Amino acid sequence: MIQVGIAGGAGYTAGELLRILINHPKVEIKTIMSASFAGKKVSQVHQDLIGSSLQFSKTLDFDIDVLFLCMGHGKSLSFLKENKVPASIKIIDLSHDFRLKNTQSFSDRTFTYGLPETNKLAIAKANNIANPGCFATAIQEALVPLAANNWLTNDVHINAITGATGAGQQPTETTHFSWRNNNISVYKAFTHQHLGEIGETLVQLQPNFNRALNFIPVRGNFTRGIFATLYTKTDYSINKLKEGYKNYFNKHPFVFISDEPIHLKQVVNTNNVILHLEKVGDKLLITCVIDNLIKGASGQAIQNMNLMFGLDETTGLKLKASLF
Repeated sequence: MIQVGIAGGAGYTAGELLRILINHPKVEIKTIMSASFAGKKVSQVHQDLIGSSLQFSKTLDFDIDVLFLCMGHGKSLSFLKENKVPASIKIIDLSHDFRLKNTQSFSDRTFTYGLPETNKLAIAKANNIANPGCFATAIQEALVPLAANNWLTNDVHINAITGATGAGQQPTETTHFSWRNNNISVYKAFTHQHLGEIGETLVQLQPNFNRALNFIPVRGNFTRGIFATLYTKTDYSINKLKEGYKNYFNKHPFVFISDEPIHLKQVVNTNNVILHLEKVGDKLLITCVIDNLIKGASGQAIQNMNLMFGLDETTGLKLKASLF
């Protein structure tokens, strides 16, 4: 059994990790650290885990195989500076701290970018993983087949709307119910922090890529999921493009190419990615849907753990969407 520890156990991503890991056949949850809730039952915070005997602790038990860092951006780096985690423990970080190439080294640790659909072999050999961002995951899944075939030759225009859980569990002005309900808004237009990791992945696959990624993120008035639409100009036929996508994702079990238009409820509560391609004139429209908390965070982290420990990457992640 893989002995698991979680630091930052009270947030949404930790809650999703626990919900999935409790039923993972190869995992034992050993330690869950939360400075704010130490000594309390996990189910007092994550109320969907009622009946669980798990408790939060003030410190971590380092008699574990893998440590998930589920803390806010900037806090993972601070945690590793303040806590000497034994080198024998693998780390999967869900923050932004180690995703970019110039931030992937810390002390004697080197972090591998954890998008399995581009880095599966490297992840399997890695000791430390920087889990991708949620928007970054959806957008990369939509674009990597184009880059891998050297077909990404024009600017890309992206609009993606995310659920309120993407902003974390701590309430803010723009996640308050009376503000968020029946409301949508744009934020960080053209400057979102996930653009850096997206660009690095595209250049990794297509070294000559130098076109603009025009990204408009939108706050949605729903709880979870990302619905992304992207378009770019291309001379390739829709049949050739679909064939390229299907060939690229052939060995990636969580990605599906749909011939029919897609919607968000098809992926909520799953680790799946569903893509739909449509050609209108010289424009390729790509629609992508994921669950921001699962494939966009905790599910992908578990997928990475599976690869790191030599398990089938779908272990514990065969989840069905709640369609209605």
